[in-house]
Amino acid sequence: MSDRNKKQSSGINDILNDDNIQIIKSKRRSLGLEVRPDGSVVVRIPNRLSKKQLMEFLVKHKAWIDEKRHYMMNRQDIRISTNAVKYDELTAEERLRIKDTFVKKAAYYSQIMGVSVGNITIRNQKTRWGSCSSKGNLNFNYQLYYMPEELMDYVVIHELAHRRYMNHSEQFWAEVEKYCPDYRSRRNSLRLYRLEV
Repeated sequence: MSDRNKKQSSGINDILNDDNIQIIKSKRRSLGLEVRPDGSVVVRIPNRLSKKQLMEFLVKHKAWIDEKRHYMMNRQDIRISTNAVKYDELTAEERLRIKDTFVKKAAYYSQIMGVSVGNITIRNQKTRWGSCSSKGNLNFNYQLYYMPEELMDYVVIHELAHRRYMNHSEQFWAEVEKYCPDYRSRRNSLRLYRLEV
């Protein structure tokens, strides 16, 4: 695989695993991109646009999206702080305790939801609360540990729902709602927080 293809493949994977991208289909003829103050992205596309064309559009504009997100996240922010201890200041014991909390949450909900889980990693991500790979590996932002527990539960359920649907389709959100009936309220609450970097 050439370096160009590798870069494009990496860009596609980043987009597929990005929980902050919302696709809205309509009768419009053009494609539109919007980056909101919370870093979420809204993509408005024609009804007949193919998935391949959508992915090509997003990969082409990924640098612009990243730049815009960086600007949005670094301008004057009035959102709530997570009050998380800086990742570099955590001891090995504290990091282990945080990871163990996520492991137990994932084990509990995966059993209820009937899905399998791969490796679980705790990271200091700048724009994501969590992600799920096609192999079932889960990544969680350690800052969730310092926030209300119901928000951590929502993110865990959200990522586990990707074990059935690797997208944000109606079926995906129905799966989330099955185990987190008030997910809309929790999702809105999550958007009130800013990630400490």
